[in-house]
Amino acid sequence: MNFIKTLKLKSKLVFVFIIIIIGLIIIGLMGGLNLNLMKKNLDSLYFGSLVPVVELNRILQTYHSKLNIVMYKAKNSQMDKDKVKSQIKSAIDIIEKEWKNYESHFKRDDELKYIQYTATEIKNVNRYFLDTVNLDKNIVQDISLESIERQITHIDKVIKKLIDYEVEVAKYDRKNFLKLYDSILFQVGSILVMVIFGIVVISYYVFKSIQNDQTALELTTKKLKRANKRLENASYTDSLTGLYNRRYFNIVYDRELKRAKRTNSYIAFMMLDIDYFKQYNDTYGHIEGDFALKSVAKVLQDTLKRPGDFVFRLGGEEFGILLTDTSESNCKLMANEVCDLIRAREIRHESSKVNQFVTISIGVAGCEADESLNEDALITRADEMLYEAKESGRDRYCMSTYVSKASIKEINQEDNI
Repeated sequence: MNFIKTLKLKSKLVFVFIIIIIGLIIIGLMGGLNLNLMKKNLDSLYFGSLVPVVELNRILQTYHSKLNIVMYKAKNSQMDKDKVKSQIKSAIDIIEKEWKNYESHFKRDDELKYIQYTATEIKNVNRYFLDTVNLDKNIVQDISLESIERQITHIDKVIKKLIDYEVEVAKYDRKNFLKLYDSILFQVGSILVMVIFGIVVISYYVFKSIQNDQTALELTTKKLKRANKRLENASYTDSLTGLYNRRYFNIVYDRELKRAKRTNSYIAFMMLDIDYFKQYNDTYGHIEGDFALKSVAKVLQDTLKRPGDFVFRLGGEEFGILLTDTSESNCKLMANEVCDLIRAREIRHESSKVNQFVTISIGVAGCEADESLNEDALITRADEMLYEAKESGRDRYCMSTYVSKASIKEINQEDNI
């Protein structure tokens, strides 16, 4: 069955189809051959036994119903000689014709002698009747009925013996036919069972192989999905910190900003920068610099856990935080907490001008979004606030609430009132 395993799925289905077709053809051929053989046996039984018996009975009937009656009428002067002669010859022609038909059938070697004897007796009896009608009318009348009956009785015994033989042969042939029929029935049934069993076995292995292929395909598909997911995550993830990268930031920012506009919800963006990070790398080296970046990323991941909080590494020592479905007060609280937690990590930074440990500066911009909100407004404003935080002494955050044009219009209307 290794051959089946090597076939492809489509080839396996074609293979099953071919096996079924071949099985049906075999069944059809065997059935046809056996039916033809059965027909031959029926022909042999009918034409070899039934028809000969019918022909012999016709001969007997002709002797009894025609010859005997005609001779009786001729003896009692009820018919003229020519008419008697004509009817006698007609009856004898029928007898000879039926006998000729009988002899034309297949005959066994053991019955040939008796058939020859019967043929001789039929000829003698026929000659007796022909010779009788050729005699003078008065002589015919002188022939005794006992003599005629004796001839008829004799030929009757001879032919009936042949009929009994044919009947026995027919019984024997029927018995053999029934045995042959049972044998053929058994053979056809056995072949059918074997063919069906073979088809079932082969189909089982084929479909089992197909199922294995399907299972393997499903496993491969799952592995491929996981690999694609990992690949997708890799394309959206910063390899050093494990945070989302700048590419994914562009996707999420555009998506969440559009959603905030539809729902008029509060959205904020934070831009973070490690203070004096260049000096940190110069002092401690890039390996320690990478450790500092990972430490900051770990604080951001542990602090911002809401489904609507997204943390990104935008590049170098710069990070970004997108907060959705939030509020101004929560943004301030979160920014202050992040600053404190980074400082509390106590990552030594001797080159810093604001603290002996690593610190960060944060620029925050937030607003209630509407359709008038510019796509780059929050990013631009957060960048400005980051610059302001650095100018104000670093290790802190600065926040600005962006006011959209629609909000300005509403404020002006309230002032006019």
